[in-house]
This record gives sequence, structure tokens and C-alpha cells, in this order.
Amino acid sequence: MNASLAQHPQSRRRASKQPRSPGVRDRLLLLGAFVGVCAAHWPAASAAGAPGFAEATQGDPVAGREKAETERCQECHGATGNGNGQSSGVDGKFPGLAALYPNYILKEVRDFRSGERKDIAMAIVAAGVDDDDLRDIAAYFARQRREPDHAATNAPADTAAGRTLYLRGDASRDIAACSGCHGEDGNGSLERRSPVPKIGGQAWRYLDKQLRDWRSGERHNSFDGVMNQTTKALSDAEIQALADFLARR
Repeated sequence: MNASLAQHPQSRRRASKQPRSPGVRDRLLLLGAFVGVCAAHWPAASAAGAPGFAEATQGDPVAGREKAETERCQECHGATGNGNGQSSGVDGKFPGLAALYPNYILKEVRDFRSGERKDIAMAIVAAGVDDDDLRDIAAYFARQRREPDHAATNAPADTAAGRTLYLRGDASRDIAACSGCHGEDGNGSLERRSPVPKIGGQAWRYLDKQLRDWRSGERHNSFDGVMNQTTKALSDAEIQALADFLARR
């Protein structure tokens, strides 16, 4: 036996200990910690406590249908909020409004009005519609059935990769699982301090554009900047995969 090791048993224990590669348990603990951090950025609240919830539910969907036509919402978003073909246009400007939570619609139009969210056409529309009419319009679109966007992309994305990113994220790159806030089926949530929109079945070109705008900082109106943080490490291919996966929900 080496004399120095015999005299120093603690040294012998240190010498025999080898670095351990992180196992499945370590990775799960890391992912769990990361999801917890992300949840803290978008904390839960009761549906009734979500901004705009009470006033949004006061809207009249019957009146909202007529107002959606009068205010020319239907020209771009379609009579039922599923688009008129423009939603799948190459510029990806127009989202489907069908089945979106009314308080989310309220928030976004108000953000266009204030300049928090940028779009020239929507800024003009938002400035011209008052909140009473907006509540009715939001109530109407919220009650419409969303039709999934099955339009094929020019180069079909890897939907398996999109599914993995959506459901699990990538903790090693600080990419949170989208499902943590938007739900496994992409139905969104009112159980947050800021409404989380339904994104399952949304137009894929619109999803693709919004994810790129979040990543670049062009769009920055999410609660506590959570969407900018989540998307900043995504590659173009990953964005396309996510958009394609969600559009088929």
C-alpha cells in the first residue's frame, strides 16, 4: 500500500472518486427546475382575475358579428375568424381569431392602439374602434370554431422535432416547453395573470412570422418578456417545425 495513502485515508477516498456523467435523473431535475423558473415569469391567477376577463365576458356576440363586418375585421380575418385566404399568405400577417379568448383579443387590440405592438394597419383599425364595440367583436370571434390550418409548407417541416420542442423544450438552451403555458393541445389558458392564447390550429405562416418576431425583438408585448426569452435560441428550422406542428393541431 502506498504510504501516503495509508497515512491520509481521506486522500485515498478522493483519489478513487471519478467524475459522474449526468444521468436521466439529473436531466429531469434540471428540466423541472427550468420549467419552474419559466412558470415564475408567467404566474398563475384565477380566470376571473385575468386582466380584461370580466369585461370581455360582458360582450354581446350577436352584436359583435355585425360590428366585425362594419369595422372591416372580416375582410382579413374572415367571417368566422378563420381567414379569407390571407391568413396563409406569404407575409403571414393575419391570424385566425376564431376561438381566441376574448380578453386576449382585447389585450392585443389595445396593444396595437397604444403602440406596444406594431402594425400600421392594425394601429389604424384599433384607433377607430371603441372598447364597447371591441368587447362585442371579441365575444363573437371567441365563440367561433377554429378550423385547423392544414396548408402544406413549401418545404415540409419536421413535425416530430416540433412536437418535442413544444412538449419538452430544451433546458440545455433555456428553451421552455411551450406546453407549460399553452397546454399540451395548444388551447391556451386563462389561469394566468396575462391571457395565454390558443395557438393550436393557428395559421402556420402567421405562427412562423410571430415566432421570428419574438426572437428578433420586433414583437415584445408578452408578459414579462417571456416569449422573447423562450424564442431567442430557436433556429429557423426549429421555428418552422413548431409552426407546422401547431398548425396541424
